[in-house]
Amino acid sequence: MEVSVVNQTGKQVQKLDVPAYIFEEEINNGLMHQAYVRQMANARQGNHNAKKRSEIRMTGAKAWRQKGTGRARHGARSAPIFVGGGVAHPPRPRKYTKKMPKKMRRKAIRCTLSALMRDEQLVFVDKLDFSAPKTKDMMQVISTLTGSENALVVLGTKDENVSRSVHNLPKSHVILANYLNIRDLLKYDKVIIPLDALEVIQRIWGQGGSTDA
Repeated sequence: MEVSVVNQTGKQVQKLDVPAYIFEEEINNGLMHQAYVRQMANARQGNHNAKKRSEIRMTGAKAWRQKGTGRARHGARSAPIFVGGGVAHPPRPRKYTKKMPKKMRRKAIRCTLSALMRDEQLVFVDKLDFSAPKTKDMMQVISTLTGSENALVVLGTKDENVSRSVHNLPKSHVILANYLNIRDLLKYDKVIIPLDALEVIQRIWGQGGSTDA
């Protein structure tokens, strides 16, 4: 597949062939959904906890006498219906971790990239180069390349100037190519991929590539 590569000003500088194995994968919505659910579940801490009535430290005295008050009979203030009482069926710490075979995870990423390519949400740029962190300049570059401020910037290697420029933009996000994930890919309207990041993507998710993502 041949795509256009532009510079930071939005001018086309070359044409480039990208591997069909990554960007023309047959889209499997069920697989993408499974990968997304797995990622969101694995991000949960699962440390929620609450006490049931037997764990509440409270007086053991009867709330009021058994008969004659006109109220329902109660034996303890630790009952769930009272303020300060225990919780009925309280949440307990647990793991939400889901497993998914590596081949399925890898294919889910390729399906996502192919879906973005099909919908013209991928923008290939020759390079992103800033001499210093400049949020205003980065906002202008993203707006020029995508037509909006909602974009994911993928970097091949760590670049403090680019990263710090993007971090101050509320609708944009920056990520290293080797940390590419389905949640971030689907969250933003456009994905900006410099050529050095494209090389990392081809190395990891191309044929013969390997990743634990």
